[in-house]
Amino acid sequence: MRPIRPGDRGPAVTEIRAVLTGLDLLAAPGDEFDAATERAVRAFQQSRGLSADGRVGAETWRALDAARWRLGARTLYHAVPDPLIGEDVRSLQERLLEMGYDVGGADAVYGVRTSRAVAQFQREVGLKPDGSCGPYTMGALRRLGRKVVGGRPQWLRESDAIRQSGPTLVGRTVVIDPGHGGTDPGVVVPDGTLRWTEADLVHDLASRLEGRLAAAGVRVQLTRGPAPRTCLPDIDRAELANSLGADAFISLHTDGHVNPAADGVATYHYGTDNGVTSATGERLAGLVQREIVARTGLRDCRTHAKAWDLLRLTRMPAVRVEVGYLTSPQDRARLVDPRFRDRIVEALVAAVQRMFFPVERDVPTGSIDVSALRAVVAAGAVRD
Repeated sequence: MRPIRPGDRGPAVTEIRAVLTGLDLLAAPGDEFDAATERAVRAFQQSRGLSADGRVGAETWRALDAARWRLGARTLYHAVPDPLIGEDVRSLQERLLEMGYDVGGADAVYGVRTSRAVAQFQREVGLKPDGSCGPYTMGALRRLGRKVVGGRPQWLRESDAIRQSGPTLVGRTVVIDPGHGGTDPGVVVPDGTLRWTEADLVHDLASRLEGRLAAAGVRVQLTRGPAPRTCLPDIDRAELANSLGADAFISLHTDGHVNPAADGVATYHYGTDNGVTSATGERLAGLVQREIVARTGLRDCRTHAKAWDLLRLTRMPAVRVEVGYLTSPQDRARLVDPRFRDRIVEALVAAVQRMFFPVERDVPTGSIDVSALRAVVAAGAVRD
């Protein structure tokens, strides 16, 4: 869909303003996307961990549609093939996570794991364990406090699953997502007779990463080729990773800004303003950020929690990496150098390897020799 932006009018704007009014972010409904509406949209995007650009694209539209529902306003249940989606589902998932139940993640989708967690809660409080959340279940949730005091049960579950799978990369499945593509080139910067595009640079980066990981024994899947006809939606990219049962998901982007002085690398993982986060995604983001900064010298713009569809809907540790500003002359001069892109790739491979080390056996940032990982795999192939 074309983003709805300041100056627009019509039924879609009326619907957007009605939702924002219901959320107390706007004083009154109407049909004009004025300055007050833009401020309200930005406030809504910030509260939901979305990109706060003040426009209503497909992702913000879905979030607004989900925000119509408040927990307790309807009965929630696992519906097939079209699951219930909404802010009420996310609130329920966050409440269950606080109490120590395993819903997988607060993705706002009432799926199988959420239904099972509700049924477990119902069983423990003496209700019929049907996995649906109606008035009696809501009443029980309101009466009970947190089940887990201290610690992070979701972190313990996710880190234990990684620990049980072992430290080796051989046999792992990693999905690499070169951002944009097709009709969406991403950031585009003219440079004399040249024209640098985000989509082309990150695909080259993804191809290099594919080769390095494959040499270390990893099964690698890219979400797109070098010249797709259309840009694959983020929801479809997440579904691809889920269908492959991937062990990790890395989305590659470059950033852009009207101020050419903006530069540096930033890494994003799933998280909400309520403190709910993907524990392993947060760890992978930290490892990726530290390895890239140490090996490239790019400015450290740190890690951040976001609720983008790409991070919210993936069921494995997932990160989005903005590997520099294409609009920064300094960053651009580095990014267009193939040798510099190789250093970024080495940082990403090292971060993925460290992801599967137990925390107590982690190694210092920048200390992993990526070529040694390939040598281990090659030696094993010779013995076989």
